Parts: sequence; C-alpha cells; structure tokens
Amino acid sequence: MPFGRWLEDLRHEALAKGVGAPILDRALRGLKPIARVIELDRKQPEFTMTFRQYLTRVVPAARVATGKRKLNENRALLETVAKKYGVQARFLVAFWGIETDFGRLTGGFSVVRALATLAHDGRRSSYFRKELINALKILDGGHIELSAMTGSWAGAMGQPQFMPSSFLAYAVDDNGDGRKDIWTTKADVFASAANYLARSGWKGDETWGRRVSLPEGLDQALASLKVRKRLSAWQDLGVRRIDGSDLPTRDLQASVVYPGKPGGDAYIVYNNFRTILKWNRSTYFAVAVGSLADRIGGG
Repeated sequence: MPFGRWLEDLRHEALAKGVGAPILDRALRGLKPIARVIELDRKQPEFTMTFRQYLTRVVPAARVATGKRKLNENRALLETVAKKYGVQARFLVAFWGIETDFGRLTGGFSVVRALATLAHDGRRSSYFRKELINALKILDGGHIELSAMTGSWAGAMGQPQFMPSSFLAYAVDDNGDGRKDIWTTKADVFASAANYLARSGWKGDETWGRRVSLPEGLDQALASLKVRKRLSAWQDLGVRRIDGSDLPTRDLQASVVYPGKPGGDAYIVYNNFRTILKWNRSTYFAVAVGSLADRIGGG
C-alpha cells in the first residue's frame, strides 16, 4: 500500500483507539519514511563478539568511574527512588550507563517517523504499528513535545530506552509535574526504570549473581537457566566463588550459566538476573549490568 494511503488508514485506527485529532494532524501531516531506518533494520550486524570482548567494551574502566561519579552526584534522588521501589541505586545507574551512557546517547531519530517507517515496511509491521499508536498516545497525553520525542532508529526512547509500550506500562511522573519525562527529568528516568524492574519481579534484598569456578567433571547439562538449585546444593557439587572460597550461606535459588561458550566464564545467578533478562533477553547484557553495578558499588 502506498505510504500516504497507509498513513490515512493508520490515522483512522488511532482515532478509533482514542488518540485526539489535533495530535494526529500535527504528527502525521507530511510524514515521510526514513530510508536510513530501513537500511539499519536490514543491515543489523551479526553478533560475533565473544563474551569477554563484549564485557570489555560495555563495562570499561571509564564507564565504571563515570558510574561512581553519577551515583554520588545523584545519591539523594537515587536513594529515595531505591527505597520507594526496592531497586538498589547501583543497579539503576548500571542500566542507565549501559543503555545510554548515562543519558548522553539517547538517539536522534524522530520516534514517530522511525516507527511509521518500520510499521509500513512490512517485515515486522504489526509490532511497529502497535508501537506507533502507543507513541501517538504518549504525545496525546502531553508527556513530550513532538519535536522532542526522539530515540533510536527502532523507536526506543529517552534515557532508559523504553519502547512506547514500556513507557505506557511503566513510566512514572516522579516529580509530579504532570508529565512522564524519560528524556530530560532524572527523577522520572530513575523512577520509571525502577518501576519497570520492581513490577518485573526485582528483589531489593538480593544481588544478581557472581562469577564462580566449577569443579572438573561437573555435568555440563547443569549449566542452564532451566536448572535451579539452592546455593547449598551448588556448594555440595563443588561450585565455589572465583577466588576459591565458599558460596554465600544465604540459601537462594540459583542457576549456573555460561554467558559465552560452554567451558568459558561461569556465573551463578539469582532471581534478579532473570528480571534483567525481562528488560533485555541477552545473557551478555544481563551479566554486564550486574558486573557494572557491582563495580559502581565498590564490589
């Protein structure tokens, strides 16, 4: 279907779903696809980095140092949010750092144009069409101006890089100004991320996991998120902290995973690791968040 006709059809659907005509007039009038978005969608690079390469790139010493500084600069706000939602401040800073380099790299694409391009394209059109209508609902709610609604080429927005559906489900107006501003208001950025994690099952009195050494001869089939055992059971099997000392005595349910290749670096992971995977399904990402949070927190 030609883009203009497709856009008219979308306008009718958005109206039927409660989006106001004035916002639709402003957001859709003269809208054109972005060729660069299609190019980026088609040419996503194959993920060929090893786990060690990824961790070195995503959790460099400079990011750790910046993370510690950002934690100190925003401590009062972060501790208030942490107490309210039960998500430790060091983890909020780690997500912030990995997603957008602490708000520095949030993406420069018009979210409406990018999503319209992908929704019309056809490869994943139904998913992006829903996200586009969600984005129009956000505009209609007055949370952000159209010109300021920028994000990644795939429509992830603001400092926590929420898709519009995540925004509608989890974004918070923490400073009480009537807008959920995940682009420029740190209170809303931190509270929205914390709300997402808390409602996805985060446990504020637990950590995420740790690197471990495995005994020779351990059944490799046990290294899987599908296998859960208490820490005491893993201790009995010979699993130890990376320095050779005993596992923690708190008897949490845990799994052993290899983020990279079997036989490589091994980690024992808890509930919060699984919650990180709800944010981003990459095991590499989840270990990176945990590792950065530990280093920011002094671990």
